[in-house]
Amino acid sequence: MMLFGFAASAQSIIDQTLTSLQKQAAANPFEKVYLHMDKPYYGAGDTIWFKGYTVTGTGHRLSGISGILNVELLNDHNAVIQNIKLPMIAGLSYGDFPLPDTLTEGSYRIRAWTNWMRNAGPDYFFDQMLPIINAATNKVFIKAGYNYADQNTGARISYTDIDHKPYNGKEVKYEVKQDNKTLASGSAVTDAQGNLNISFINKTPGSGSINIITKLKPDDKKQVTKEILLPATATMDVQFFPEGGYLINGIASKVAFKAVGNDGLGKDIKGVITDDQNNQVATFTSTHLGMGAFMFAPETGKTYTAKITYTNGPITTVVLPKARDDGYIMAVNNTNPVNIGVKITSVNTNDPFTLIVQSGGEVCYEGKSTPGKTMYITDIPRSKFSSGVVRFTLFSNSGEPLNERAAFIQNPDKLNLTISTAQKKYAPRQRVRVELNSRNSDGQAVIGNFSAAVVDETEVPIDETAENTILSTLLLTSDLKGYIEKPNYYFAGNNPKAQADLDILMLTQGYSRYEWKKIISNEVVPPLYTREKELSISGRIMTLWDKPVVNNKVYLINKSSSMTIDTVTDKNGRFIFDKLAFSDTSKFLIKTPTEGDKDNVKIELDDDKLTITSKSGETLATTAGMDSSLNVYLKVNKQVYDGEVKYGIGGHSIALKEVNINTTTTRTKSLRQITQEKATMYSANLAGPGNADQIFTQEDLETFGGSTLWEVLAGRISGVDATASSTGVPVLLRAATNMTGTSAGSKNPMLVVVDGNKNPPDLPAITNIASVEILKSIVYRTAYGSYGGDGVIVITTKRGGQEVIPGNPPGILNFNPQGYYKAHQFYSPKYDVPEANKAIPDFRTTIYWKPIIQTDKNGNASFDYFNGDSKGTYRVVVEGIDNAGHIGRQVYRYKVD
Repeated sequence: MMLFGFAASAQSIIDQTLTSLQKQAAANPFEKVYLHMDKPYYGAGDTIWFKGYTVTGTGHRLSGISGILNVELLNDHNAVIQNIKLPMIAGLSYGDFPLPDTLTEGSYRIRAWTNWMRNAGPDYFFDQMLPIINAATNKVFIKAGYNYADQNTGARISYTDIDHKPYNGKEVKYEVKQDNKTLASGSAVTDAQGNLNISFINKTPGSGSINIITKLKPDDKKQVTKEILLPATATMDVQFFPEGGYLINGIASKVAFKAVGNDGLGKDIKGVITDDQNNQVATFTSTHLGMGAFMFAPETGKTYTAKITYTNGPITTVVLPKARDDGYIMAVNNTNPVNIGVKITSVNTNDPFTLIVQSGGEVCYEGKSTPGKTMYITDIPRSKFSSGVVRFTLFSNSGEPLNERAAFIQNPDKLNLTISTAQKKYAPRQRVRVELNSRNSDGQAVIGNFSAAVVDETEVPIDETAENTILSTLLLTSDLKGYIEKPNYYFAGNNPKAQADLDILMLTQGYSRYEWKKIISNEVVPPLYTREKELSISGRIMTLWDKPVVNNKVYLINKSSSMTIDTVTDKNGRFIFDKLAFSDTSKFLIKTPTEGDKDNVKIELDDDKLTITSKSGETLATTAGMDSSLNVYLKVNKQVYDGEVKYGIGGHSIALKEVNINTTTTRTKSLRQITQEKATMYSANLAGPGNADQIFTQEDLETFGGSTLWEVLAGRISGVDATASSTGVPVLLRAATNMTGTSAGSKNPMLVVVDGNKNPPDLPAITNIASVEILKSIVYRTAYGSYGGDGVIVITTKRGGQEVIPGNPPGILNFNPQGYYKAHQFYSPKYDVPEANKAIPDFRTTIYWKPIIQTDKNGNASFDYFNGDSKGTYRVVVEGIDNAGHIGRQVYRYKVD
C-alpha cells in the first residue's frame, strides 16, 4: 500500500530547494565525455585511435555546449606527453596519438575534457589508464613484489628478456626515493633466476609512494634504467557505509563495506562483527572486488567492532560508526523490474519529511510523508527515470538533508545494434564486409553515429569486464568520484549477481555533483569557465609598471595565412580574439601601437593551464609488472615492429647510431640527420618517417622562397617536373623501376599525402609544414601499393602547444598557439589490387578503425576492410549514439583461418 505520494503542497523551503536545484542545473548543465579507443593497451610505435562522444543532461543527448575537446596523454608522473585540441561537431570528434618507438613503458593515462567541464572538476573528466609496453627498443622486462614489516620494507625485482630468460649475475645499481628524499642506495648482483632483493627502512610510512630506480646493463653497450613505483605502506583501507548514512539502535539496516589495498584495488575480505562484550552479532564476506554488504541491528548502549581477515595479511579491526537513538532508516529495493521500492522507518521522531529523487539536477520524483506515521512505503515506477545514477535524498521539514542514497537504474532504453557478416570464417587478407543495423528499444530503425574497431583478439587478449565502454562511462563512471575497478563487469553480463554488486557499489562510491548546502541557500554558483565554442586568443596589455593600457588597438596577424584582425583593450587592458579557426601550431603575431608614453608595453597572453591531479587505483597495478594479456601483446608487438622496420613501413623512427664527436669531427651530417628526424617525427609516411629519397624540412622551405609549395620545390626535386602537370603536382621524369619490374617514366602526377590523407583538395600553408618527403624509388613507393606507382610526396604539418617566441620588441609578440589538430587517416591495405604488398607480412593488431559511421533512415550502414595475416578470432566492436541520446554497444566475433 502506498502511504505517501506526490507532494502537491510541500513546505515552502522544499519548494525553494527544488527551484534552486533547477536553477543550478539550468545555469550549469553538465557535460560528459567518452573516448572509444581501438584497443585497451598499446605498444611503443603504435597509434592510439579514438573517437570522442560528448553528451549533456540525463538524456545523454549529443552536446551543443562546447565546440572544442581537449585530449591529453599523461605518464605515470602526471606529465603531459601529448595534448591536442579537436573541433567538435554536434558533440562528435575524433583524433589519434602516434606513440614514438622510444616511449618508456608504464601506466599512462588518456584524459579528455571540455573547458565547460572544468566547472565540475577533474573528477568528472574522462580519465582512463592505458598500459603502454615497449618491445621496440626495450630489452629488459621486470616484475616486482614487496613486503612490509613495520618500518622495514623489502622489494623483490625480477629481470628477464622478452622470452622470460633471466638476466642472472648482472650488477644492478639502485636508489630508493620517497618525495625526492633518498631512503637507500647501493648496488647488488642478480641471482640465478634474475632476481634482486632490496631492503630499506621507511621511517615515515604512509607519507607518499616509493620510487625504486634501478640501472642494469643487459650487455656491454647500453645501461637500462627501470623505475618501480611501490605503495608507501601495506595498510589496507576498509570502510563501512550504512544505507542512508547512519545506523539507528534497534533497527536492522543494510551496511555495505569496501576494502581497498595499498595499490588502490579492491581486496577480498571476510570477518565478523562483535559487540563490546565480544559477542558475535553478524558475519560478512566480500562478493566482488572487496565489496559486500550485511544486515545489522545495533543495540542501545553498545559499540561494535569488525574483525577483518584478508589474504596474506594479519587480522585487523575497524570500529563501526556509532549508532544513533533517533532518525530515519531509508532502504531502497532496486531488484523489481517494474518499480523501485522505498521503505523509510522513523525512530523517536514524528517530523514530516520530503523525499526527492533526482538525476543530474533533474527532479524525477517528489514525495511527502504523512504526519504521525512511523513507517512509509512506496513504489516508484522505473519509467520515471533514464538509465544511470539517481540520488534519493530525504529532507526535513526545514529543508535539512537527513539521509541520502544513490542507486543505479537500468532500463531497456539502450540501442539494439545488430552486426553481421556474410561468413563466420574467413581467410587471411580476405575482404570482410560488416553490416550494421541500429534500432531503439521499441524496434524502430534509428539514425545514429557510430565508431568501429576491429582487432585480432588472439593477439590482443581483452578482459571485457575491465573495459571502459560507452555504457559504463556515460551511465556510470562519469557520475561517480574515484576509481571504478572493472566498470564493464556491471554491463557485460546481465545477471542478478552483477546487478546486486552494482547496488553495493552505489552504497560505497562517492557521488556529489551537487552540494545541498549551496542548493538550499539558493546560491547559484556562476561558472568559472566558459562554454568554449571556438578557438580564442586573449590576454592583456600592460605598461612596465603593470598599469593597464586602456582603449588601445590590438592587431592579430596569422603569419601562415596573412589574415589580420583587430580589437581594442578594455578598462583592464584586456583583449580577446574569439571565433577563430586555425590549424595546430600556426604562427601568429600580436601587435599594438607604441607611440608616446606607450613605448614600453608588454603583451601578456592568458595562461589557463589545467592542474594535473593524480589518478589512484590503476597505476600501481601495472608498474610492478605485466599481466598475461600484456605478455601476449608484448611478443606480438615485437614481431610487428621488427617486420615493419625490415620492410621500411609502419611509420617508425630510426634511431641514429652513436657518434663520438671531438674537435676534429665534422657535425654536418649528424646535425642534418637530427633535424630531419625531428621534422618527420609525426610523419604518416607508410614507408616509415624519414624513409625517403629526399627530405625537405621547414628550414629548407623558408630558405628556398616561393609563394606555393610547388614553386618552392621547383627544380629542387631531382628527376621530376612540375610543369608537366596541369595541376602543378610534380611528375616523375626519370626512368624508374615500376611495380611490374619494368622501367618506364610517368605521365601522371605523383600521389600527394598530407598527414595521411591522399590528394587533399588544399595544401597546407608553407609556414605550417614540418617536412616534405619524396618517395621515388620502388623500395619506398611499394608501401603505397598501386597508389604509389607514380611516386609519392608525403607532407607532414606541424603540431604542438602554444609557444611564445623570445626576443620580441615592445608592442610585438610572436607566438605559436595550439590550434586544431588534424587527425590522421587510418591506413587499411587493399589486397584486391594485384600488385599490393604481398611479400610484406601483415601482422596488424588493429585490423580496422573507422570513427564515423552514419546509419540511414532504415538504421543501416556498412563498412569493409581486409584481414591481416594472423589467424585467430577477430573482434568487431561498434559503439555510438542516436539523435535522441540513446547509446549502444555491440561486440561481434568471427574466425580467420
